[in-house]
Amino acid sequence: MAYDGVIEDVRLAVRHEKPRRLPIFACSEEFDVRWYGKFFYEEVCQDGEKIAEVWAAAIDEFDYDWAWVQVDDCFEFEPLGVGTYGEGDILRATRDYLPVKRETLTSLKIPTPESDGRMPEKLKAIRLLKEHFGQSVLIEGSCAAPYSSVGLLFGLQDTMIMSVTEPELLADACELMLAVQTVYVKAQIEAGADAIWLGDCNAFSAMLSLNQYRQYALPFCKRLIDVIHDCGAMAHLHNSEISTDYLLAEAETGADIINCGPAADIAEVRNAMTGVNCFSGNLDPIEVLMRGTPEDVSREAKRIVQTGYAQGGYLFNTGEMNPRDTPVENMKAMINSARETAEEMS
Repeated sequence: MAYDGVIEDVRLAVRHEKPRRLPIFACSEEFDVRWYGKFFYEEVCQDGEKIAEVWAAAIDEFDYDWAWVQVDDCFEFEPLGVGTYGEGDILRATRDYLPVKRETLTSLKIPTPESDGRMPEKLKAIRLLKEHFGQSVLIEGSCAAPYSSVGLLFGLQDTMIMSVTEPELLADACELMLAVQTVYVKAQIEAGADAIWLGDCNAFSAMLSLNQYRQYALPFCKRLIDVIHDCGAMAHLHNSEISTDYLLAEAETGADIINCGPAADIAEVRNAMTGVNCFSGNLDPIEVLMRGTPEDVSREAKRIVQTGYAQGGYLFNTGEMNPRDTPVENMKAMINSARETAEEMS
């Protein structure tokens, strides 16, 4: 069950210490909406009360130690004029991108989270969840990191090309999106978020060289994390990264927690990150959680916890979004095995 002290346990891990009780997370919102069965995802994502209702029910049922109010990647981009699409239980995604030119940047107005698009509904969900759970669940809001934000504004392909053909325009676009996300994270923290899930998957190692990551993504991400810290919240960075060299570079952003991707070797990550940065991860949500048996899931969760939780600075999580078709018994097997293994190690 949700417990008072979870936020302090997370902060202990951030300080490279061993939490009194291992917080157990899961990137489960798509699964949670399907499990709840009362609404389609497209209904939920437009209504803060429905978000809070589903998330609270899932936390009570599956014993998550956080409320991951990520929902979809589109909230802050729709008011900027980016076209998005979602239907039924298919999450909204950006698809109609803006023209890649300087005039686009100069014409954009920073959205107001309290009034523009669906952003007020997300703030409402955060407030309701904080009122419901208080300090017994870590409430995480979310936004895209500045570099990945440019990819959601202009499209990933054009953004990658800009790094070669128009690096100054790319930098200016990152600057603009830093301003947009600064306003957005401040509003979420004011609404009650204890932490911000900072997605930067467009800066994954298969898309940028390490030098490009340091030039285009890292500096702007670091500045946004500084904003999060100035507001008294924690930053949970997720690039779905599997390379320890890149994970170590991510640590330079000052992120409190770095979530590693499902293909990362958890033992290598443990060795690289010990004493450097708190990390979370990284059960595979497709090959193990969705397609495995409950016994497979239990075994893998136990292995990951035994490796990650052997020392301080670790939190359990899945490596990516849990598919909506994940069997309920597998989700429960993962949570139960992770928690029981951690208790045996305490």
